[in-house]
Amino acid sequence: MHRRVSLLSAIALAVAGALVPAGTAQAQVANGLGPRPVGWTATDSSSQRRTVSQYWTTRRMLAAQPLDTPAPRRGARPSLGDPWAQRGASATTPRRSQWNTRGSSWSVPGTKPFTSTITTTSVNTARQALIPNSRGLQWTDGGAIVRTTGRVFFTTADGRNSSCSGSAVTSANESTVITAGHCVKLDGAAHRNWAFVPAFDDGRRPFGTWVAASMFTTQQWNANEDINFDMAAVVVAPLNGRTLTDVVGGQGVAFNQQRQQQMYAFGYPAADPFDGSELIYCSGRAFNDTVMTRDQGLRCNMTGGSSGGPWFLGFNESTGLGMVNSVNSFTYNFAPGFMFGPFFGDEVMSVYQSAQNSEAL
Repeated sequence: MHRRVSLLSAIALAVAGALVPAGTAQAQVANGLGPRPVGWTATDSSSQRRTVSQYWTTRRMLAAQPLDTPAPRRGARPSLGDPWAQRGASATTPRRSQWNTRGSSWSVPGTKPFTSTITTTSVNTARQALIPNSRGLQWTDGGAIVRTTGRVFFTTADGRNSSCSGSAVTSANESTVITAGHCVKLDGAAHRNWAFVPAFDDGRRPFGTWVAASMFTTQQWNANEDINFDMAAVVVAPLNGRTLTDVVGGQGVAFNQQRQQQMYAFGYPAADPFDGSELIYCSGRAFNDTVMTRDQGLRCNMTGGSSGGPWFLGFNESTGLGMVNSVNSFTYNFAPGFMFGPFFGDEVMSVYQSAQNSEAL
């Protein structure tokens, strides 16, 4: 099928710290050089997608709630010898049984916590390392960010209607949304009735409801719900004969970039003091999580519903364009004013490549 080439789709991918054409990264995955992600079908017919679209009435969307936190599971303690290694490292989500010091807990933003111990020294070190960042503010400057960012809606395996956030990104299929891993699968079960609503505005859907055709996430999140790899990419089906980024545009994506850079984070937080009706953002210099994960942190008070919202490098406030380089993933309960997101390395790049090369039917 012929695809239009827009200015937005000309944004290059950042792979291994250098800007290169998208085809280079595609070749790496095709040749088996990248780690393989896990993917599955969300809907496989137009009638199924029509059912999902009709399910999400405005009333259901406004009533959707944030997720509960992942349940504790046993797992190997992450290696702390080189916690900020950008390549080749693999660790499991912090779990209750892994730690024998005293501390606090973590959770998916705005959800019930589970206890996992950490040291007071680690907490103080993390706080001392912080550079003052902005707190969550409503985005009012317009630009591409308004059209490309949206709310994500889905039904969990136990029947709860829930919400996250996501971002439309440039892709070969013009149909890829980046979000968090727990926004597609949690407690070993994939979500259903998955839909993306770009530019959501207090129940209004100016660009329609885009239903998932297929979903992809990292092996680490799929197998162990490893918080270090809490990322997913969803391919949405065309709407009224048009593809997603043909309608709303798309953001660039960056992988294997230097840490501790200036970042902008966006999302639709729906838990108090927010209500999910507005696009909220935070900005500042990211810092390394010295407590329990290999993630990066940002001072930000966004709450439940913001999960999966994009973090940008090189964000231009005038145009609303940047390079997605992480997503809202979790907060520590002892420090609710700080958001953490996964490092976008080879594993995440592989998820993105598999999604963008998947046909949007």
